[in-house]
Amino acid sequence: MYISKHITYKELIKSNTATRLGISNEPTKEHLDNLKRVVNNIFEPLRCHFNVPIGISSAYRSKELNKAVNGSKTSQHCLGEALDIDADIFGKLTNSDIFHFIKDNLDFDQLIWEYGNDLNPNWVHASFTNSRPNRKIILRAVKGKYISYVE
Repeated sequence: MYISKHITYKELIKSNTATRLGISNEPTKEHLDNLKRVVNNIFEPLRCHFNVPIGISSAYRSKELNKAVNGSKTSQHCLGEALDIDADIFGKLTNSDIFHFIKDNLDFDQLIWEYGNDLNPNWVHASFTNSRPNRKIILRAVKGKYISYVE
């Protein structure tokens, strides 16, 4: 089942950790609606702009799965509002390209340069919400802390 032109339901709920630990990672209808919004407002514009396959390393996480991966207690992944996007999966562009396109062109709630170095993050966390105005928070993850992103 496709959620949008370029992404399947299975890609949004896939988790090796959930499989290994026997954890259910099925979203509710509300979470699925949120996933559709983040895909249509973040992933699809990104995918159409670059016109190459782009990987998702994490999307929906049940609360049990989020706990198993030591995710934030307030993770938007648990609401179906966040994607971890990783260009390295297909190698057609960089995570820096993804980060800067989202920052400069799209509406988002949070955008996080996840670890990596000054030239390229290891992956990009992007969230979109419909429950309030998107905050456009831009952060960088460094040594287990989130700091303000500065260019």
